[in-house]
Amino acid sequence: MFIALVVAAVASLGTPLITSVATSFHVSLGSAQWTLTVALLSGAVATPVLGRLGAGPHRRATILATLAVVVAGSALTVLPLPFAWMLAGRAAQGVGLGLTALMMGVARDHLPEERSAAVIALISVVSIIGAGVGYPLAALLAELGGVRAAYGLGLVVTAAALLTAWRSMPEAPEGRSAHVDVAGAVVLAAALLLVLFLAGERNLWSRHLAVAAGLAVVAVVLLCVWAVIELCSTTPLVDVRAVRHPAVAGANLAMFVGGIGMYLLLTLITRYAQTPHGAGYGFGLTTFVAGLVLIPFSVLGFVAGKLTPRVRTRIADPLLLAGSAVVVGGGFALFAAARSDLAELFAAMGVLGFGVGGFSAAMPGVILAVTPKSETSSAMSFNYVVRSVGYSLGSAIGGLILAAGTGPGHLFPDDSAYTTAALVGIGAMAITTLTSLALARRRSSETNP
Repeated sequence: MFIALVVAAVASLGTPLITSVATSFHVSLGSAQWTLTVALLSGAVATPVLGRLGAGPHRRATILATLAVVVAGSALTVLPLPFAWMLAGRAAQGVGLGLTALMMGVARDHLPEERSAAVIALISVVSIIGAGVGYPLAALLAELGGVRAAYGLGLVVTAAALLTAWRSMPEAPEGRSAHVDVAGAVVLAAALLLVLFLAGERNLWSRHLAVAAGLAVVAVVLLCVWAVIELCSTTPLVDVRAVRHPAVAGANLAMFVGGIGMYLLLTLITRYAQTPHGAGYGFGLTTFVAGLVLIPFSVLGFVAGKLTPRVRTRIADPLLLAGSAVVVGGGFALFAAARSDLAELFAAMGVLGFGVGGFSAAMPGVILAVTPKSETSSAMSFNYVVRSVGYSLGSAIGGLILAAGTGPGHLFPDDSAYTTAALVGIGAMAITTLTSLALARRRSSETNP
C-alpha cells in the first residue's frame, strides 16, 4: 500500500508544478505541461510490460529494478540540470505507475483470501487518492523553496519505498513463468503514445483537425493490430481472450467511461477554484490553497475504500460500481447547481472522492473474480492502462469544452462552460452506471440460473 501511494503521489507531482516549471526553466506552459504528460505516457506504456513480468518468477527483482528507475528519475528532477533532463526524470518516475498492479499480485499471493481482498481494494484506492496527498504538499514546497524542493519530496519518498521493498517484498511463488511479448509491447506502446498524445494536445484538434483525426485512425489501427498479435501469441503481453470475458470487458468499459467522468470533475473543480475573481466567478486561490481542496477527495476516498470490503459481503461488486458511479454523478450535479461558495466546492470534491474511492475499491473484485491468481498482475495492469487513457481523455475533454466556451479576446471561459462540462460528466457517469448494472444482472443470472 505504501509503494502504491508513493508512486501515485510522485506521478501527480507535475500537476501543481507546471507554472513553477515554466518560470524556473523559462519554457512555455505547453512545454511545462509535458512534465505531467510524459509521466502518464511512460506509466501507460510500462504498466502492461511490468504486469507480465510480475506474473513470472522474477517479480521481486522487477519491483526493485522499477523502483530504482523511479529513484534515479527523482534524482534527475532535483539536480540542477537542463529542462530535457527534467522530462527524462519525470518519464522515469512515471514508470512506477506500473507497480500498482504488481502490489495487487503480491497481496493475492501472500495474504489469506479474506484479507487479500480488502488489501487489494485499498491498494486500488490509494493509487488514486495519492494525487490528493501529493498535490498540496508539492504546492507548499514549491512556494517555500522552489520547484527543486518540491521534487525533492519525490526523491525522499521514492528512496523510502525502494528501501521498504528491498526489506519486505517476498519472492513470487514457484512454478511461475512469464515471457514478454516484445512485438506486442512495441505496438501497444506506439498506440498508447498516440492516444495519450492526442488527448493532451488540445491545440492540435482545434487548429489541425485533419491531422488529429488521421493520427486517431492510426492509433485505432495499431490497437487492432496489437489485438491480433496478442491472440496469435503463445505468450501474450495481455491475455486478450481473458479480457474478452463479459465480466472483464464490462469492467474495463465501466473503468474507461467512468475514468473520463471522474478526472473531468477533478479538473473542473481545481481549475474553477484557481480562476481569479476578475473572470466574474472563481476564487483566485493559490496553487497551495487549491491543493487543499483535494483533501476532502482523499479523506472520503480512503473512507470509502475502508467501507467497501465490509459492504461487499452484502452487495455484489458490480452493484457497488453502479452505486459509486451514481455518487460521482451526484458530485457533478452538485457542482453544476452550486459553486458560488468555496464550501460547495469542498462538498463536491468530497462527494467525488467518496464515489471514486468506492468505485476503485470494487473494481478489482469484478475482474479478479474470473481471473486466475497467476494472472492478477497482468489483468489489473490492463485495467490500469484503460484507466490512464480514460483519465487523459477526461482531462482533454474538459479542456476542449472550456476552450470552446472562451470568447474571443477572453482569457477565461464563461461560467456556463463549466455547467456544460458538468452535464457531459453526468452523461458519462450514467453510461458507467448502466454498464455496471448490466454486469450485476449477468452475475446474478450466472449464480441463480
